[in-house]
Amino acid sequence: MDRRDDKSPQGETARILVEFLEVAITSVVSLKGLYPPGAFESRRYMTLVVQRARHPQLQDYIHSAVHGLLPFIQKGLVERVAVIFFSTDNIPMEKFIFKLTVNQSFGSKVEEADLKFSLRSFLIKLSVSESLTKVLPRDCRWEITAYFRSLPRASTSKDAELYLEHPSLSESKP
Repeated sequence: MDRRDDKSPQGETARILVEFLEVAITSVVSLKGLYPPGAFESRRYMTLVVQRARHPQLQDYIHSAVHGLLPFIQKGLVERVAVIFFSTDNIPMEKFIFKLTVNQSFGSKVEEADLKFSLRSFLIKLSVSESLTKVLPRDCRWEITAYFRSLPRASTSKDAELYLEHPSLSESKP
């Protein structure tokens, strides 16, 4: 990633969104009760108490999936990020969808305080909705899925190409 992108208003907005998505997705997974209560610990984010995964692999999966989207979010390519919960028969049972709209206008700057206020409001609503959501069976599975407005052009970094490559393309042919 180019350092100029990281320091631009769009780069800063994308960084805040990615950080928020990591916290929000962890909170959603915790809320659904798929893991034992000790699998998460409380921590502070934007002056709120939120959940953080204790298990390194769970924490790394969420972190890697979301932070891998950063260059695409900066370019405005990501339309939605979803957390999808599946039954043992691979039937989607529930979805949490985060629709992203990042204004790509040159010179437009989202006030960081306004953005953080909106994201913080969502986390408050999520925390108070716990009594309204149903706990899912522990044997179901879940995944993080990103929906793109369009695929990145070939000029995108090699990391992006690897991220988009379908696993069957790298498998050896018989």
